[in-house]
Amino acid sequence: MSLRRADPAKLAKRAAEATAPTPGARAPHGPGARPHGPGHGHGPGGRMMPGEKPRDFKGTMRQMLSFMGRFKAHLAVILVFAIGSTVFSIVGPKVLSEATTALFEGIVAKVAGTGGIDYGLVGRILAATLGLYLLSAACSFIQGWVMSYVSQQTCYELRGAIARKIDRMPFGYFDRTSTGDVLSRITNDVDTLGQSLNQGVTQAITSTVTVVGVLVMMLSINPVMTLIALVMVPVSVLLVMMVVKRSQKYFYAQQAALGAINGQVEETFSGHAVVRAFGQEGAATAAFDATNRRLYESGWKSQFLSGLMMPVMSFVGNLGYVAVAISGAFFAAAGIITVGDIQAFIQYVKNFTQPITQLAQVSNVLQQMAAAAERIFAFLAEPEEPREEGSARAADADGSVDFDHVRFGYDPDQPIIRDFSARVEPGQTVAIVGPTGAGKTTMVKLLMRFYDVQGGAIRLGGRDIRDYERDEARSLFGMVLQDTWLFSGTIRENIRYGRLDATDAEVEAAARGACVHHFIATLPGGYDFVINEDASNVSQGQRQLITIARALLADHRMLILDEATSSVDTRTEERIQRAMDNLMAGRTSFVIAHRLSTIRSADLILVMDHGDIVEQGTHDELLALGGFYAELYNSQFVDCIDEPED
Repeated sequence: MSLRRADPAKLAKRAAEATAPTPGARAPHGPGARPHGPGHGHGPGGRMMPGEKPRDFKGTMRQMLSFMGRFKAHLAVILVFAIGSTVFSIVGPKVLSEATTALFEGIVAKVAGTGGIDYGLVGRILAATLGLYLLSAACSFIQGWVMSYVSQQTCYELRGAIARKIDRMPFGYFDRTSTGDVLSRITNDVDTLGQSLNQGVTQAITSTVTVVGVLVMMLSINPVMTLIALVMVPVSVLLVMMVVKRSQKYFYAQQAALGAINGQVEETFSGHAVVRAFGQEGAATAAFDATNRRLYESGWKSQFLSGLMMPVMSFVGNLGYVAVAISGAFFAAAGIITVGDIQAFIQYVKNFTQPITQLAQVSNVLQQMAAAAERIFAFLAEPEEPREEGSARAADADGSVDFDHVRFGYDPDQPIIRDFSARVEPGQTVAIVGPTGAGKTTMVKLLMRFYDVQGGAIRLGGRDIRDYERDEARSLFGMVLQDTWLFSGTIRENIRYGRLDATDAEVEAAARGACVHHFIATLPGGYDFVINEDASNVSQGQRQLITIARALLADHRMLILDEATSSVDTRTEERIQRAMDNLMAGRTSFVIAHRLSTIRSADLILVMDHGDIVEQGTHDELLALGGFYAELYNSQFVDCIDEPED
């Protein structure tokens, strides 16, 4: 069990409304760091396999629109200026065609000796065309600026929504889910969504308006030539549908594989020392290669299929140019249209096929956005810890704890704790011992309300723990764990994390009580010494003492000490034990220990086996019984002999 920092802010109401329940991973919460040490609660079982779930494109887009509801005014501005930019751009070729016609007729008249080129008229037409294109560029600039704001603000809010969602997830979710997958959702998926949103929405608007506007202009020039050009549209649409149908699944698989590979990289590098120590580089590389291969397969297929759009559409467009050129020459020779109209029409044909191509590309962009958005909203729709209005207050608890026939199992059909009863008086030190898997750490999780009991009750100060809000119950406990958690920052900041409003004098007093002040004073900068990202510039024992100082500063009424001395040498253990004695003075303390020599002075020792208390009493009383505890205690002083089980 590792201690995590959590942002206490609540998810915006808009985000909650946007995340309707849909089928649907753990992130570092500390300021700039993650828990130190390998393998903190994620593994192969938590990795997301590509193509695990089908995608609901329409439902996801509805969720996106709901989440972006606050940007209605901005989207309206984007729509207006995108239409304005497109309209001005569409009118340009028609105006320019008049200059072409004026030049052609002027040259013909000059050759015939009946006139010449009216450069004034040509100049005015060109100036008008330039003005239209400048207006188009200005509108495009404004809509691009607003769209960038909307897309990045959406990403900003989604990242915040994910971070706040993590704080409301049940603890069990993090026991079974990969850290890397959630990291991928808050980084890769959100970035993909932002980029796709920025490109896709504007392009969809401008391409749609362009298709409609160009069609109107083409019809105004010559309906027959327009029909000839439109013959190419069904061919284009058919090709687009074929490509989109085949590429859709690969885009989703690509996003899912990104999440899986991110989890593997985070896991392998956080436990890099262990991987190398056990010579598992080959296995780690093989696992990475397998996931990387899935990412490669889905990536190249999605990109290849989407890349087919341009050459296919270009081929169809070239066929359209040929047909228009032939029919345009016939109509010009018949005097039905002018040479300038042919020039304008060919340009419109190009402008007509181009937005169709762009719409095809936008469809791929929107699919990629939907794949990322679906993973984000699926996470935001995960069940949360139920919100409560507890009537009990931490200030009323006197430090007593009652376990009344507690029953619990992570799987309700397979209970780990079957019938646990005990009474802990205020200020007592209670040691919980037993073999691995006996339920010791599970009991601590129940005390912290990471899980709720499924039978019986736990009472704090005479009140059922479920009468307290979770935050209220947890505020009663300070924790010192075997897995020390320090973030990248100064020692002063790490100790002050226990109580953020503590003065420097209080921080130093806590360090003295934890027997770590002398060590800190020898460091360059003292309390301002910066602990690096993985805390490798201080020893394991020194890290533990700093966490004890943090707990002292927090000054909680009750303490949970989980294997706090199990990974240090004997001399350091003695220092930590003295610091823990200072910490536990006057507080109700629960000490989980495998090294039984450290808990001989406990007021009460609870001996657990298979989820039940099999013995309880003081150290001397339990040794005198000669039972399970005595066997555990004495086994620490004899050689380990593996014997076959019956």
